[in-house]
Amino acid sequence: MNKGFTVWLTGLPGAGKATIAHLLKNRLSENYQINVEVLTSELIRANLCSNLKHARHDRKINIHCAIFICKLLSRNGIAVISSLASPHRTSREKARRETGNFIEVYVKCPLELCVARDVEGIYQRALNGNILHFMGESDPYEEPLNPDLVVETDKETAEESTGKILKKLLELQYIVSERKRCKP
Repeated sequence: MNKGFTVWLTGLPGAGKATIAHLLKNRLSENYQINVEVLTSELIRANLCSNLKHARHDRKINIHCAIFICKLLSRNGIAVISSLASPHRTSREKARRETGNFIEVYVKCPLELCVARDVEGIYQRALNGNILHFMGESDPYEEPLNPDLVVETDKETAEESTGKILKKLLELQYIVSERKRCKP
């Protein structure tokens, strides 16, 4: 059975978390034959908590649901990639404590570039007052103090960021290199 683990991608909306999450899922599935699930805020809202909005309290509930799912899946040998902004350090610390085999990846990107990348118009809706307490605008994002890894999506491609995460997973022995898995 594979060792389950959680890759917790945190960063501002538009930083590139979802792109990296799906690239990482594909690489882990194809190259390492690992069962992988990707969690997003939208997925949790759509399937578990449809009444949640973007208020601080609602985001906290959403993140605590994600923590529980990560804990449940990873202890059963599934790799979980959590692609949630998770703006508050206390929630990320809770995820680390409760979800063994955990790696926090700060997907760092300047706010201006996140706004420019915003194809859904979420930043514009927040600026227009349609989303109250929006992180990065009216509600602060607390940058991680000691993430396991930082990827800078304004300076590297999504493929390069994904490669850095895979290298870290190998270092932590959450995955094994393809050569070690192959038997002569």
